[in-house]
Amino acid sequence: MTDPSAPAIARRGLMLVLSSPSGAGKSTIARALLADDARLSMSVSATTRPPRPGEVDGRDYRFVDAATFARMVDDGEMLEHAVVFGNRYGSPRGPVERVLAAGRDVLFDVDWQGTQQLRQNARADLVSVFILPPSRGELERRLHARAQDSDEVVRGRMAKAADEMSHWAEYDYIVVNREIVSAVAEVTAILAAERLRRERQVGLAEFVRAVSRD
Repeated sequence: MTDPSAPAIARRGLMLVLSSPSGAGKSTIARALLADDARLSMSVSATTRPPRPGEVDGRDYRFVDAATFARMVDDGEMLEHAVVFGNRYGSPRGPVERVLAAGRDVLFDVDWQGTQQLRQNARADLVSVFILPPSRGELERRLHARAQDSDEVVRGRMAKAADEMSHWAEYDYIVVNREIVSAVAEVTAILAAERLRRERQVGLAEFVRAVSRD
């Protein structure tokens, strides 16, 4: 029976980063995690690019003008930011902090450069996972199997993959995606273990003192 006099243990949320070269399965793993875990939500990035048809402000992106984005960067309101094809993208600090304080977790889909910025700005909250393919040949096969890109684009993605994978040692965990069900299970296990870290359990010291009394 639970002792009603024992103080409650709350939990500070964490920031789960998934990175990988294109085709390694990162997006599939992310979708599976989000579908199975109500305590995990996707970070909503801010961007200076205009909305595309069907996109909703605050759900898909937070759409801002260039001056607003620049001010947010200058004021330290971005956990990470980058320029992609002439548009600026970034992760606003405020919404993430509110989710973490409420004991829920935030999933980030960023590359190694974004992960470096997150580490600099919020190391204590960060859990980083790099997804590797089982082989170079399998990565190329998966890119072709998607049937989304031309042979030229696939060659470009394969050339970029080598540079991306060279940063594997900067991550907390490495998952080799040989089979998607197993890879999802491994990332889920990482998330479960990280949620139990002592430093993320707010009020743990008071709880231990209470249950240790005679």
